[in-house]
Amino acid sequence: MTGSNRMGVNKMAITVNIYYTGKNGNARKFAEEMVSAGVVSDIRAEAGNIRYEYFLPMEDNETVLLIDSWENQHSLDVHHASPMMDKITRLREKYDLHMKVERYLSDEGGISGEDKAFIKE
Repeated sequence: MTGSNRMGVNKMAITVNIYYTGKNGNARKFAEEMVSAGVVSDIRAEAGNIRYEYFLPMEDNETVLLIDSWENQHSLDVHHASPMMDKITRLREKYDLHMKVERYLSDEGGISGEDKAFIKE
């Protein structure tokens, strides 16, 4: 946690998992429209975005998981203040989605030797 960018903002990466849940396939329709409307590609092009990707949970057809990662809090704050958030909010309301949010900070130490024993690359 000692690193900082040229603006003096901590470089610890932030990952936000957002579970969008709806009815009648609306969560998946939301994610599909986010992609087809170009919103996802626009977000990925924003300064500081590391990852913006949707996943479908195997046991819940009415939920979509978004993994949204940013270089630091400043990048995430700029994203939240951008016009992109209005687009996301309008689509979320269009599909009447509810959200559960989890927030994680990166572990700068990486994967330990003990954990690596369980990973096949």
